[in-house]
Amino acid sequence: MRILLVGAGGVGSAVVPIAARRDFFEHIVVADYDKDRAAAVVEKVADPRFSAIALDASDADAVAAALRDHRCDVLFNAVDPRFDMPLFRAALNAGAHYLDMAMSLSVKHPARPYELPGVKLGDEQFALAEQWRAKDRLALVGMGVEPGLADVFARYAADHLFQSIDEIGIRDGGNLTVDGYAFAPTFSIWTTIEECLNPPIVWEDGDWHTTEPFSEPEVFDFPAGIGPVECVNVEHEEVLLVPRWVDARRVTFKYGLGNEFIEVLKTLHKLGLDSAETLTVKGVQVSPRDVVAASLPDPSTLGSRMTGKTCAGTWVKGVGKDGAPREVYLYHVVDNEWSMREYGCQAVVWQTAVHPVVALELVATGVWRGTGVLGPEAFDSVPFLELLTAYGSPWSMRDQ
Repeated sequence: MRILLVGAGGVGSAVVPIAARRDFFEHIVVADYDKDRAAAVVEKVADPRFSAIALDASDADAVAAALRDHRCDVLFNAVDPRFDMPLFRAALNAGAHYLDMAMSLSVKHPARPYELPGVKLGDEQFALAEQWRAKDRLALVGMGVEPGLADVFARYAADHLFQSIDEIGIRDGGNLTVDGYAFAPTFSIWTTIEECLNPPIVWEDGDWHTTEPFSEPEVFDFPAGIGPVECVNVEHEEVLLVPRWVDARRVTFKYGLGNEFIEVLKTLHKLGLDSAETLTVKGVQVSPRDVVAASLPDPSTLGSRMTGKTCAGTWVKGVGKDGAPREVYLYHVVDNEWSMREYGCQAVVWQTAVHPVVALELVATGVWRGTGVLGPEAFDSVPFLELLTAYGSPWSMRDQ
């Protein structure tokens, strides 16, 4: 397998040292708008199976040409979801397989944004599913940690733990702190603004509906010493993916943001600084959201200042295989001290990066097979969870 990895930011820079320990691929071309950044990532592993190029993720023709020139079988999208569709179409046009960690963007309902969905996350990609099938190619969408591993957990629960499921609730939280900064998000602020300020979406009784941002607060007790964290509704891909393959009455996603983070996001929204639309400022075209992102530290550089753990997991309620009520939380925890010591990567980006690498190994070895536009739920969960453990980062389960 030859892979074009587009994006050498936080997650992309973590993918390289993870993949460098595996032998399922022939070569990975690391591409970034800033070639120096891609080259720096490659230099750290000193492995001839990696190379670096400059590439504009918004230029579908240039991306398709890069896939052909470097004889890549797969496009691995590790950039912000605003670039999903150019990359998605480039892979389709070049006849390559495709993997991303966040799906194409949503558009609010024009009249009732907090009741009804408009264009949903992933709608643009699923609309092209037949074209992918016709080319006998796989587009594996939403294959990070959340979405990604959380969806694998949902599949595992449906197949092995429950005879019927009432609710699947993705719950994400941690106790990470960053020393030396008043405000320093540990993941892409561009993506965080997008998912946190859009209307959250909920699957319930056979259909999707939307609600207000940060709605339905609840306190969830996270494992591994993290403890109770207040979680709120956030727009996220799992709610759009899980119901396509797993039968559940209700599916939700709630994120443990914390009051301070929520207030910062609300303030950005009030000031219009969350907008991704370009403005002219002293003759320069720039979006307010890009200015916010540029003013904050690069999440990939924060590891040495971070302490604590991050937890991603899937809370499932229903009737167990024995016919009795059952409630479990399947989860994956990464300690920042461990990820920095083992890989030189901070916990959040490492946790996001490891799961698509695992998925690509399953595709490369033929364990996961498929064509069209598919989510992680479309595949057997057991080989994934076994391989994740073999990577040295096991998952866990807790009865609730």
